[in-house]
Amino acid sequence: MGDKDEVQIEPALTATDEVRSLVGELEAVLSAEYSPEQRHGLTLDAIFQPHVRFFLARLHGAAVGCGGVSLFPDFAEVKRMYVRHTARGQGVADAILARIEAEVRRAGISMLRLETGDRQIAAMRLYVRMGFRECPAFGAYAMMAPQSIASSVFFEKRIGA
Repeated sequence: MGDKDEVQIEPALTATDEVRSLVGELEAVLSAEYSPEQRHGLTLDAIFQPHVRFFLARLHGAAVGCGGVSLFPDFAEVKRMYVRHTARGQGVADAILARIEAEVRRAGISMLRLETGDRQIAAMRLYVRMGFRECPAFGAYAMMAPQSIASSVFFEKRIGA
């Protein structure tokens, strides 16, 4: 197996066409399932801020997934995690999360958290398989109106040094 057959994760430093396409696909999936007030994804502008690291996943050279992490003083949060349906089951999501965890460790943060929707069954299975556990609403979510997080499920994972 050559490098092109393996999942490659690379930093995305700007909103390239590939990034726009993947984030657009994710938004289309989520908007079909959740009302606007129940969607908490970062905008493209917010993805490319100094406290966010964003990654593009390639399989056989093609962009097939993305994911990012917002770094805060006491925790980090997974954002905009998505893998195209055609690339699922091939280790792409695992590779993205592994890269995110490495960034969190490098930043010296020990808690990784995320919010996902209650209809994202495959995503929740992935997170549990990767060692995340359900937790209460955290950060800004804990201050939101109940209807804004009614479909939210929160997870966290302690990251070793």
